[in-house]
Amino acid sequence: MKRVAIGIDIGGTNTAIGVVDSEGNVLYERKPQMATPQKSENPHMTQALSDSILNKYVANLTEEIKTAIAMVKQINSELEVMGIGIGAPNANYYSGTIEYPPNLPFVGVVNFASLIEKNFPEFKFVKLTNDANAAALGEMIYGGGKGMKNFAMMTLGTGLGSGLIVNGDLVYGSDGFAGECGHTTVVPDGRVCGCGGRGHLEAYCSATGIKRTVFELLAKYNDSASPLANVPLNEMTSKIVFDAAEKGDPIAKEVFEITGELLGRALADTVHYLSPEAIFLFGGAAAAGDYIFKPTKASMERHVLPVFRNKVKILQSELKESSAAIVGASALIWKEIEKSKS
Repeated sequence: MKRVAIGIDIGGTNTAIGVVDSEGNVLYERKPQMATPQKSENPHMTQALSDSILNKYVANLTEEIKTAIAMVKQINSELEVMGIGIGAPNANYYSGTIEYPPNLPFVGVVNFASLIEKNFPEFKFVKLTNDANAAALGEMIYGGGKGMKNFAMMTLGTGLGSGLIVNGDLVYGSDGFAGECGHTTVVPDGRVCGCGGRGHLEAYCSATGIKRTVFELLAKYNDSASPLANVPLNEMTSKIVFDAAEKGDPIAKEVFEITGELLGRALADTVHYLSPEAIFLFGGAAAAGDYIFKPTKASMERHVLPVFRNKVKILQSELKESSAAIVGASALIWKEIEKSKS
């Protein structure tokens, strides 16, 4: 009997839902993706409205999960669903809760895994973790981290997340929230981060941070000739910066140099803490290839202690960006099955 797992990724805009087998093949994916409730739906962040939005969302998500299971069983009635893995912002693996999510309309601590579990009592495993941890698990089980016991995963998306694998296990810490490398300080009293802190890695090396660097450089050089000068802030992407760099634009090239320098410094700290075999980069910025990898690697090597030099690889994630979210979430279930056997 072929075993599969449900993978769910609760993103800031959409919720991805899919069915994944133990080899990482996506057998079904809900398209278009289901909308994630927006913070604007609860402008005064009241508990009553939070509960109402949450109950409706869980009910809709439950129906979508049932639809996904029905769709794959039409293809193969012998499939066995092993559980549901969920990646979400501010998710606590230990308690199955989403806690004070900054971009969702839910108030306080939400017992999200238990709400889903009540609707699927037939499943032994309903597990929740944050999206970067899910990506790290996906890399270990399906991607370039196969066979590695110690590595770090950096997700360079709208924010900057990280998942840390030590001795073959995810590092959760005492409270379930370990691994927030995106909120380490790389520029003292620097830019305001989305979390409200200053100078955090996320404020510089996420897709959002890269956009901010573009406009800082355009202002610094008073450069109206760069093709980037014609792109509004809300339309700027890492891909646009990459395309400009490919055409020789000096602003675009400097953007990646600055980003790589700061990311490399932070990765040097990660090396000092963990001594990993490799660090994987995932997300839109990582797709820039050598424009981001070369300066990042050079910076990291300059900032690590001599004993660590030329030991730690910086690698591009082998997960497919289009399906990585649900694949990573589903990996939670295979990891739980592995733990249950030991």
